[in-house]
Amino acid sequence: MIASLAGTLESVALDHAVIEVAGVGYRAFCSARTLRRLPGAGEAARLLVDTHVREDHIHLYGFIDAAERDWFRLLQNVQGVGAKVALSILSAPEPDRLAQAIAAQDKAALSQAQGVGGKLAQRLVVELKDKVPALAAVAGPAADSAVPIGGAVADAISALVNLGYRRIEAAGAVASAHRNLGERADVGALVRGGLKELAR
Repeated sequence: MIASLAGTLESVALDHAVIEVAGVGYRAFCSARTLRRLPGAGEAARLLVDTHVREDHIHLYGFIDAAERDWFRLLQNVQGVGAKVALSILSAPEPDRLAQAIAAQDKAALSQAQGVGGKLAQRLVVELKDKVPALAAVAGPAADSAVPIGGAVADAISALVNLGYRRIEAAGAVASAHRNLGERADVGALVRGGLKELAR
């Protein structure tokens, strides 16, 4: 089973890259994010690989980093998400933004991926919300812990969404307010704190 490829980048197409390793060209299907981050043709390149073996083919899926590969595997646990749709989902947002969208239950953001309709976006949110760190991406690298979505936090996010803010923006603002105000902050305090964050 191929776990990684390191060699010379031969070519890049819309949905795959070819890496030559010891005289053999390997075609790896990739997200747009990974393809954007590859070097120029003829330069050294390395991809982490997930190998899919079927009766009629062997496909290699390449990733620029472990986070994207792990998301690729996790997404396919959701009914209706195969390798192609998983790459489509990974082609728009960074993996941390994807975690943010799922934690914030932002179905609209997920629906932007080709092949993801409203029902599948809903399924992604429902099935993955407990499998990704709650608001880990929203909390940011300086946060000591993730902010759980529920109770006053969820109500404050909904209130900001009702005021016209995007769900991801609202979730990030409320997460910051929650960290500043503490566990006992009520909905009103979180909304006010969230509005201050959004006004910055």
